[in-house]
Amino acid sequence: MFVWTLIAGFAAGGEARAIAAYRRSYNAATGHGLYPSSIYNRFTDEVADLLGDLLEHTIEEVAVPHHLAPAFDRFRSVIAADATIVRLHRFLSAFPATHEGVSGLQLYLVHHVTERSMISAEITDERTHESTLFKTGSWMRGRLFLLDLGFFKYRRFALIDENDGSLVSRLKRSTNPLITEELEGWRGRAMPLVGKQIFDVVGDLHRQGTDVR
Repeated sequence: MFVWTLIAGFAAGGEARAIAAYRRSYNAATGHGLYPSSIYNRFTDEVADLLGDLLEHTIEEVAVPHHLAPAFDRFRSVIAADATIVRLHRFLSAFPATHEGVSGLQLYLVHHVTERSMISAEITDERTHESTLFKTGSWMRGRLFLLDLGFFKYRRFALIDENDGSLVSRLKRSTNPLITEELEGWRGRAMPLVGKQIFDVVGDLHRQGTDVR
C-alpha cells in the first residue's frame, strides 16, 4: 500500500504535492495513522531500488505494444525509436527542462516492433534532444526504422542507408522534394507527378497513397 499510494496518490499530484500530503493520502487509504517521522523513515535505498524495478517492468510490459496491425506482418524487423517527457517537481534541478520553473526527464526507447521487445532505454534530462540518443551502425542492416520528425536529418537518413537499413519518416513542411519517378501506375486520367514538388501536388491527389521517388 505504501508504494501504491506513493505512485497513485503522490507522484501524480503535480506541483502541489508534498510529503505531508502524501502522509494524509496514505492514512486515508489504509485507515492507519502514521507520524511524519515514520513516513520519512520509509524512504530508503531499498524503496528507491524497488521503484526503479517497477519503472523497468512498466517499460517492458506496458510501453512496448503486444499487438500489431496486420500491415506489419510483411516485415521481418521493424524498429521504432521515440521519446516522451515526464514532468518533475521543479526542485529536481538535476533534470532541467526546456523552460524555466519546472523540471523534466526524457524517457527514450528503441522498440523492436516485430519481436515486441525493447532494444534499449535511456533516461536523460528534458533538454537532451532525442535525436542525439539515436545510434547508427552495422546493427541497422536489414531493418526498417520508423522515425518521427524529431529524428529528421538528411545525414542520419544517409547513415541508415549506408548501413543497409531502411526508414519511414514524415516530411517536414520546410522540405519540398522534387518527384523524379513514379513507382506505381494508375489507370484513367491520373495526374502526372514527375517533375513536380510533393507539397505542390499532394493536396490535389485523391489517392489513398502513392509511391514516388
